[in-house]
Amino acid sequence: MLRKLLVVAAIGLAIGLFFAFDLGRYLSLDGFKSQQAAIEAWRAANPLAAGLAFFAAYVAVTALSLPGAAVMTLAVGAVFGLGWGTLIASFASSVGALLAFLLARFLLRDWVQARFGERLKAVNDGVARDGAFYLFTLRLVPVFPFFLINLALALTPIRTWTFYWVSQVGMLAGTLVYVNAGTQLAKIDSLAGILSPGLIASFTLLGVFPLVARRIVEAIKARRVYARWPKPARFDRNLVVIGAGSAGLVTAYIAAAVKAKVTLVEKHRMGGDCLNTGCVPSKALIRSAKFLSHARRAREFGMRQAPVEFDFAEVMARVQSVVRTVEPHDSVARYTELGVEVLEGTAKVVSPWAVEVATAAGTQTLTSRAIVIAAGARPFVPPIPGLEEVGYLTSDTVWNLRELPRRLVVLGGGPIGSELTQAFARLGARVTQVEMLPRLLMREDPEVSEMVARRFREEGIEVLLNHKAKQFLVDNGEKVLVAEHDGRDVRIPFDAALVAVGRVANLKGYGLEELGIPAGRTVETNAYLQTIYPNIYAAGDVAGPFQFTHTAAHQAWYAAVNALFDPLKKFKADYSVIPWATFTEPEVARVGLNELEAKEKGIAHEVTVYGLDDLDRAIADSEAHGFVKVLTAPGKDRILGVTLVGEHAGDLIAEYVLAMKQGIGLNRILGTIHIYPTLAEANKYAAGAWKRAHAPQRLLEWVGRFHAWRRG
Repeated sequence: MLRKLLVVAAIGLAIGLFFAFDLGRYLSLDGFKSQQAAIEAWRAANPLAAGLAFFAAYVAVTALSLPGAAVMTLAVGAVFGLGWGTLIASFASSVGALLAFLLARFLLRDWVQARFGERLKAVNDGVARDGAFYLFTLRLVPVFPFFLINLALALTPIRTWTFYWVSQVGMLAGTLVYVNAGTQLAKIDSLAGILSPGLIASFTLLGVFPLVARRIVEAIKARRVYARWPKPARFDRNLVVIGAGSAGLVTAYIAAAVKAKVTLVEKHRMGGDCLNTGCVPSKALIRSAKFLSHARRAREFGMRQAPVEFDFAEVMARVQSVVRTVEPHDSVARYTELGVEVLEGTAKVVSPWAVEVATAAGTQTLTSRAIVIAAGARPFVPPIPGLEEVGYLTSDTVWNLRELPRRLVVLGGGPIGSELTQAFARLGARVTQVEMLPRLLMREDPEVSEMVARRFREEGIEVLLNHKAKQFLVDNGEKVLVAEHDGRDVRIPFDAALVAVGRVANLKGYGLEELGIPAGRTVETNAYLQTIYPNIYAAGDVAGPFQFTHTAAHQAWYAAVNALFDPLKKFKADYSVIPWATFTEPEVARVGLNELEAKEKGIAHEVTVYGLDDLDRAIADSEAHGFVKVLTAPGKDRILGVTLVGEHAGDLIAEYVLAMKQGIGLNRILGTIHIYPTLAEANKYAAGAWKRAHAPQRLLEWVGRFHAWRRG
């Protein structure tokens, strides 16, 4: 401990003296230029001493992580020229970095590893496995300051010798560029010299270097990952897409539209979950259930009664009819007509450029320049004891029902669970919704959750919050769910159970494991949707981070364009404005931040709320409930996020999605004509509420005096 204290004291003294005597003035470009002639004269008279002095000063600056290393590199080039300057700067920077590394390791590594070792396990394992490559990448592409790299790597298990030689090699290219720029600086005698071709070329190289270095790193990484796979001399196709859900369909469509040869492989049903078991059937069921709810509210619309006779099986038949009507939009025939080759079979990636497809006619192997995995997701079924024995439904299988369950228990208070809970309750089932968290729709603001839960209870739904499902069993011939609440067991008898606690990505059977493509909850991708193999992409539910049909289609554009046009051009997927809706009643829609997230993230914001109970059209429709909540930057009309609760919230949110995407503020929404009487006027009135809260009161006082003066 004493040795460490002495080292800290020595470092502190050195840094203190550096700032106390303002030595930094000698490490500025202006300071060097003012002394350049004297320095060059000294170097000419004492070349060895000058070289050693520069070397020692450079090492000291780097070792102590002082500002000025970049200027010193330029100065070395100006004084010693390209050859000797590169030699001095290269070794001095590497030795200085090594000293900084050793100091940080001596002072901090044991303490950091003892305190945070468990959290740093993944980092330590990664550095132990690929530390040299990580360091080389950081040195070659100067994204992070080098002094931070010195300190951070010192806390890891990387070997000292590895750190030194990788730093020496990795920094060489950047050092050469800076020293070359310095040689050109030496030739400036006046402001006119700034425009010299040599200096312009040097600084152009300095700016382009990180981009070139990044390309080099990408090429090295690609070479490493592709090393064990033979690359075909030519390819059968430009693109193979695995999965014909939203992401796969849009990817294939875009590829065909730009005249690429594309094959789409689907092992189950075209259209994926959205068409067959998700968005389309659920909204068809919700619409039928909503009609029944309106009939029961007949008196609200001035009618004594509106009796409705229906058969549950016929309602479910209508749901399937809707699916069949939409089906041609996603059919094999349509996509074949668009120019997509569609294969019905099971696909497996067997190399970075080959996909094996097993169809009814046999197995074939397709070679392709690029591959997009869009395998989708499936309902998550938790391992609750007894669940398999009593049987259960999911959002995939519930559409097979033709007899309405008398008592239905729904596990899950998220969007899927809540939508189906209300729909089945309106169709006549006694529904108990069980949620282990303290409220429904936990991603929304608390008052949103409360509005939905209150409506559910008003419609006869038993909403059990803070109830954790423990066990399913059969007691005297009756199915029972045992849930824990406040430390005691609650028994919930039921006839059918619907499990709706989320969805998990389909990651097995596509060759990910064999190729070594990392996958946790989803396939790991970079900002361009690339896996560790730059020509293999993932999009949609299998890639995350959102599990929405419209997000999958959004990602598909990036996956298709990047897969077809990289390395000429590629785009980072943009998640800055992602809307979503939950189609309960009241409907809930959101884009951007809500109040809960803004507070959790410490983002400064203002909140404006407009209640729909004040809106003429909502009153006329007997739907005067809900609100528009807008979050804006303090004192500005820039929209950070919007939550909409009420009739057609999912439609009304579109105006705010456009506004956020295009940078339109509330002032311009307020200045836009909205048809009267419509629900869309709520957006304008919310903007008006913000405007009133930000009215210039002092100016209005003077305007009032002006009008009083004009009245005489």
